[in-house]
Amino acid sequence: MRGNCLFRQLCSSYSRTLQTQPINDKLLNTKTTASKPIPSKKTLTQKHNPKNKLSIPSEADIVKWNMAITTHMRNGQCEAAFRVFKTMPRRSSVSYNAMISGYLSNERFDLARDMFEKMPERDLVSWNVMLSGYVRNRDLGAARLLFERMPERDVVSWNAMLSGYAQNGYVDEARKIFEKMPYKNGISWNGLLAAYVQNGRIEDAHRLFESKPDWEMVSWNCLMGGYVKRKSLIDARQLFDRMPIRDEVSWNTMITGYAQNGELSEARRLFEESPVRDVFAWTAMLSGFVQNGMLDEARRIFFEMPEKNSVSWNAMIAGYVQSKRMDMARELFEAMPCRNVSSWNTMITGYAQNGDIAYARTIFDRMPQRDSISWAAIIAGYAQNGQSEEALHLFMEMKREGERLTRSCFTCALSSCADVASLETGKQLHGRLVKVGYETGCYVGNALLVMYCKCGSIEEAYDAFKGMVEKDVVSWNTMIAGYARHGFGKEALVVFESMKAMGIKPDDVTMVGVLSACSHTGLVEKGTKYFYSMNQDYGITANSKHYTCMIDLLGRAGRLDEAQKLMRSMPFKPDAATWGALLGASRIHGNTELGEKAAQIIFEMEPENAGMYVLLSNLYAASGRWSDVGKMRLQMKDKGVRKVPGYSWVEAQNKIHTFSVGDCVHPEKDKIYAFLEELDLKMKQDGYVSSTKLVLHDVEEEEKEHMLKYHSEKLAVAYAILSIPAGRPIRVIKNLRVCEDCHNAFKHISKIVGRLIILRDSHRFHHFSGGSCSCGDYW
Repeated sequence: MRGNCLFRQLCSSYSRTLQTQPINDKLLNTKTTASKPIPSKKTLTQKHNPKNKLSIPSEADIVKWNMAITTHMRNGQCEAAFRVFKTMPRRSSVSYNAMISGYLSNERFDLARDMFEKMPERDLVSWNVMLSGYVRNRDLGAARLLFERMPERDVVSWNAMLSGYAQNGYVDEARKIFEKMPYKNGISWNGLLAAYVQNGRIEDAHRLFESKPDWEMVSWNCLMGGYVKRKSLIDARQLFDRMPIRDEVSWNTMITGYAQNGELSEARRLFEESPVRDVFAWTAMLSGFVQNGMLDEARRIFFEMPEKNSVSWNAMIAGYVQSKRMDMARELFEAMPCRNVSSWNTMITGYAQNGDIAYARTIFDRMPQRDSISWAAIIAGYAQNGQSEEALHLFMEMKREGERLTRSCFTCALSSCADVASLETGKQLHGRLVKVGYETGCYVGNALLVMYCKCGSIEEAYDAFKGMVEKDVVSWNTMIAGYARHGFGKEALVVFESMKAMGIKPDDVTMVGVLSACSHTGLVEKGTKYFYSMNQDYGITANSKHYTCMIDLLGRAGRLDEAQKLMRSMPFKPDAATWGALLGASRIHGNTELGEKAAQIIFEMEPENAGMYVLLSNLYAASGRWSDVGKMRLQMKDKGVRKVPGYSWVEAQNKIHTFSVGDCVHPEKDKIYAFLEELDLKMKQDGYVSSTKLVLHDVEEEEKEHMLKYHSEKLAVAYAILSIPAGRPIRVIKNLRVCEDCHNAFKHISKIVGRLIILRDSHRFHHFSGGSCSCGDYW
């Protein structure tokens, strides 16, 4: 909507005035025309040789020099402008002002400030130009100091300060400046009105508007746009009906307001009444139909439009993308005569969100020009499609190409680091975040917390959490869930109590984290208390996730009867996750009958859930029911259910190393296997005994031991011990739950090699140190 630009139009009018003011005073009265050539440095120096006493530059000559400076600055040639400035035998205040204004226009603020300080004599224009520079540079403190130093001020000076405060959200300060102004012009009134509207203070804007009868049309449109933005369409329409005169922006603002809020009949009626239906009016109607999912009507409007711009095309393409009709989006995109970066970005996002990351990459590689949004879209696409390493690779490439790294890109990169547990890369990103000042806010700060938590560094996660200036409920929830997943239930509850003490109201996600923390550490009584009091204390009604946590909590503690009773009392039908918690508890405590019942219900709900077949098979194997294990294997084959292969990976030497069971591909496999054999002997001397009961094959014990010895997580830990310097923690990730034998082995290995081993599986973290695990074997 063009009305959204009103604030910038109002508040930038002063800046445009200043940019031309340094050459207005005398240049406008000269008879010099644009057709006259700019004198060269050689000509000027020959004409005004200092040795020639009769060579005294005239006012016309100084004007020509000033014009040369201004022309060079407008073309971005600051050095050439400075050479002309140095050549001048005599300089006027206009010369200095042209240099200062030119430096500011070319974002050479330091040079502008130095030139201002060196001026032998400053006039009011000089002060105003420099004041405007501080405002544009967002240095309001320095701007205020300069404002106080000014020997005299005019309405331009006051408007500059008002505009600075308004544009940076300091509306009350802008109001104070407004009230102190000895004289106000239209820019003053419009600037304060726009400040109120832009910052959502629509009631203040209304009161200001009603206090003055003779507003310009742009001000009417500005206030009306504010009402539309706040969805106060009745107030907007009343203002529209009161307008003494309307322009295209007035009509388009109201049409857009109705269309965006689903009142398409009223939008259409105004559209038909509009005296001038320009491309913006047509596009407003088109966008309204798109946003309300009426693509056929939108397409009809699109082909009726007498004129289309890039916004029209992009709106129609975006509609098809949002409805996942990528074939239609692609057809329009290929036919589009006026593609811009936004068009390409929309297509990249569409294909990435539909899982076709390969074609999204093809479009990205074809782009004639990219911006930060293009990079963010393709990086997010790879991250969302599980290709985290490629997402990180692209992030590094983006950085090498010098593209501005946005919060969105940092968030996607941190998410990718979390997925592959690339802690070192995550730490490097953290360092860059600190440099650009992003780490203190919620948006990136929360992604940073998740990265540290998922990479197994809960201490650094808490340090980052403490350093966040802004924290929202997601920040607190992330920290609670992080401690819970690491098995530090008591620490999670300490954070929860601190959250309440800070006045942050817990939500349903908070309570899932709290109950999960109690479940992972066996805090049955505390968990039960939280579960039954959360509705009364925080107004949170228990959902399926809360019930699943409670059934998991009771089941792990061996209180299976209570878990079943709670399940029967649920106000809704248990889902597969809830039955899965009961099945897991049945496996832990060897209750085959209950496990079979839970598994059969899960198979009906999710017939392709391979994990549940494996859990039940483990239960049969532990009971020695090998015929049932075989039946489960046949059942999986008949239904086409394939067991998810287990993988483990570790970050070493700035590279992710992935292992599968019995891996024979890794270039250092011989060294790894030899080290595992050596460890196996030492573990047995330390009292290690293989947990062969969970091997899902009825074979000899010796063969079972051999099958357990080369699990993917053992290979990853062995490689990490060989590759990562002593004294540093070893962090290994597995895509499935760690098996009981590997869990037992890692306790012995941590003691033998004297290393901290942090293992993240699909369910939780285990910290092995000195022969024990942080879970206390309660997992």
